[in-house]
Amino acid sequence: MTDQPHQPPQPPNQPPGYGYPNAGATPPGGTGPYDAGQQAGPYAQQGPYGNPGQYGYPGPGGYAGPGGYPGQGGYPGGAVPPGTYTGDPNAPYGYDPYGRPYSEKSKIVAGVLQLALGSLGIGRFYMGNVGIGIAQLLTCGGLGVWALIDGIMLLVGNSATDSDGRVLRG
Repeated sequence: MTDQPHQPPQPPNQPPGYGYPNAGATPPGGTGPYDAGQQAGPYAQQGPYGNPGQYGYPGPGGYAGPGGYPGQGGYPGGAVPPGTYTGDPNAPYGYDPYGRPYSEKSKIVAGVLQLALGSLGIGRFYMGNVGIGIAQLLTCGGLGVWALIDGIMLLVGNSATDSDGRVLRG
């Protein structure tokens, strides 16, 4: 008698012959069309994070990160998302792509304050630039023109800094 391929159990009240075709059958070469080049068993290839195969989900314990507590992954290469505390007291909100530290102040808040109350210099006072804030206060924001241009430049530019010289975060 020849060995028949293992068939999955049929649900009750279903005639034989229905179900997935060739379920459990193996081609003559021993591998299926989708597992070419993959090995099974104790000598299987491991991915870069310890999960089996080239693609797939991480094994138990998650991804193996570069640091942190066991079972927690880190960010590769030290890159962290903006706004994440990095532990550096000189840059509590991280660094921008050019290596400049982010400020705790927002450029969106500064720009909106400058557009709404720029004739009083409120946006510049928020950023910590007291001298320019007083100049805008005394000139009524350059009759509104200086305040308008300054507010637009704060919103669309990337080079505005606070009183400590740190770049405003977005």
